[in-house]
Amino acid sequence: MSKFNCWLCTGAAIFGFGGAALYADVPPAAPPMHHGTAAAGAAPQGDEEMIASAMKAAPKKVAANATIVAPDPKGGMRTLRTGTNGFTCMPDNPETPGPDPMCWDKNAGAWIDAYLNHKTPPPGKVGFMYMLAGGTDASNTDPYATKPTSANHWIKTGPHVMIVGADAGFYDAYPKSPDPDTQSPYVMWAGTPYQHLMAPIG
Repeated sequence: MSKFNCWLCTGAAIFGFGGAALYADVPPAAPPMHHGTAAAGAAPQGDEEMIASAMKAAPKKVAANATIVAPDPKGGMRTLRTGTNGFTCMPDNPETPGPDPMCWDKNAGAWIDAYLNHKTPPPGKVGFMYMLAGGTDASNTDPYATKPTSANHWIKTGPHVMIVGADAGFYDAYPKSPDPDTQSPYVMWAGTPYQHLMAPIG
């Protein structure tokens, strides 16, 4: 889950929302899957700017009717716009080096909730996520890594979509190398409860 972490990098507390919030299309900030080095002096964004940023994560027809959320100054989440199609989008985190807005559906929201709370994702709920603007760098092997080390296989990702929550057999059909070719589909966090398919776009 490539962004599946930019805003999350500010601390897991931001994501201490219960499942009810995620299912209501108002999930926590994005998961820590993408931990990047903070950019100094990032300027605050206005609501309209954040909505425009969030909408870059998914196809226009999906983004146009999605709920838009963003972290608030107190470490919670606030809704910038209420949607109608079951997708939720978050804007780019200006403190990470690359663009990383993301959108996810209801099942992916349940998966994110499990990830943030270190729980096993609910079975039988395959979720879909968009990161069409790209993603901030992340570890391909450690779901909770916050910075690169000599052993956690840090990778760079471009525009992609993610399939989360599928049965293990689904992921067995794709490469699970710690150092994958990120120009082709591969499994991130293989062998963990949070393994998911990364499929590059473009």
